[in-house]
Amino acid sequence: MRILDRYILKSVLSVFFSCFFSFLFLYIIIDVFANLDDILKQHVGMDILRPYYLSYIPVIFVQLAPIACILATLYTFGKLNRDNEIIAMRSSGLSILQISKTVIIFSILICTTVFFVNDRFVPDSWSLNQKMRDRMGVDTTKVMEKEKEAVKNLSMYGLKNRLFFINKFVVPTNTMEGIVVLEHNEHQSLTSKIVAAKGIYKDGLWRFYQAITYDFDENGQIKQEPRYSEEEIMPISETPREFLNQRKNPEFMNISQISDYIWRLSKSGASTALRNLKVDLYQRYFMPITSLIMVLIGIPFSLRMKKRATGLSAMGLAMTIGFLYYVFNAVCIALGKAGVLEPLIATSLSHVVVFSFSLYLIFEQP
Repeated sequence: MRILDRYILKSVLSVFFSCFFSFLFLYIIIDVFANLDDILKQHVGMDILRPYYLSYIPVIFVQLAPIACILATLYTFGKLNRDNEIIAMRSSGLSILQISKTVIIFSILICTTVFFVNDRFVPDSWSLNQKMRDRMGVDTTKVMEKEKEAVKNLSMYGLKNRLFFINKFVVPTNTMEGIVVLEHNEHQSLTSKIVAAKGIYKDGLWRFYQAITYDFDENGQIKQEPRYSEEEIMPISETPREFLNQRKNPEFMNISQISDYIWRLSKSGASTALRNLKVDLYQRYFMPITSLIMVLIGIPFSLRMKKRATGLSAMGLAMTIGFLYYVFNAVCIALGKAGVLEPLIATSLSHVVVFSFSLYLIFEQP
C-alpha cells in the first residue's frame, strides 16, 4: 500500500470509528434515561441490562455505518482540500478516482461487513433485544395496547404441515378474517386448500364460516368439486395465543429463512404477503451498498471545502442529499409494498439513481 493510501486510510478509520462509538454511546445513554423509571421500578439487574444493550451493537452498526462513512469522507477529503494537499496530488497526475480509491475500497469492505452482520447477527439481536425488553417489563402498557389491536397479514406454519395465511386477526374476539389454510404432505406437495371468510375460536374449537375446501392429487390438480360449508368445525389444534406468538416477523429472519418462507408461501396465492416479503428480501441485498453510495456522495462535495463558509455549505448540501436519499428509498419501499412498483425495482431504484448521480458529480469535478 502506498504511503498516500495509508495516510488517507488512517484518517478515514479514525473518523469512522469515532463516529460509530460516539453514536453508540449516545444511543445507549438516551435509551437508559428514557427507560430509567421502568428499570428502577422493576429492579432490573446487570444480568438483563448487559445482553439487552449488547444486542444493540449489531443493529446500530448496520444503521450508522453509512452515516459514519459520509462523515469520514467529508472530514478526510475536506481537510486534504483545505491544506491544499488535493492540489498537490492532482498536480502529480492523480485523478479524483485514484485519490479516492482507498476510501471507495474501504466503503466496499464496510458494505460487505454490513451485509454479513445484517444477515447473521441482526435477526438474533432483535429477537434477544425483544426478550430482554419483556423481562425488563419496559413498555408493558404499549404491549397490552398493541395486543388489543387487530393484527393484519398474519402468516405462520402450524402442526400437520399446515400453512396459515390470515388477512386480519382480531385479538379481543379471537376472530380471523380472510383465511387461507394450505395442507402439505411430507414432500411439501399441496394436498388441500381451505378458504374461509371468517373463523372464530370458541370453547377450544375453531369454527370456520363460508368455508370452501379443495383437495389436490399428487400432480397438483383438483380431485373433485370443491366442498362448501356455511359453518364447519375445523380440526386445528393451534390456539389464538399460538397464532400471535408464532407469527413470523421478517426482522427476526435471515435471507435464507425469508427465501424459504417465500417459497412455501408462494403456494398459497397470498399476493400481498408475498410482495411484502420479496421487498424485505431484496432490501437485505441492496441496503448494504448504502455505505458505498454515501462515500460517493461525500467525495465531490468534500472537494469544495476550500474555505470555512463554502466548507459548511458543501457539508450541509452533502448531508441533505444523503437525507433525501434515505427518504427516496423509504418512498420506493412503500410503493413496492403497496404494489405500485415491482419489488426488485422498488428496492433498487433509489440506489441506482443516487449512485449514478454521485458518479456524475465526481466525473464533473475539474
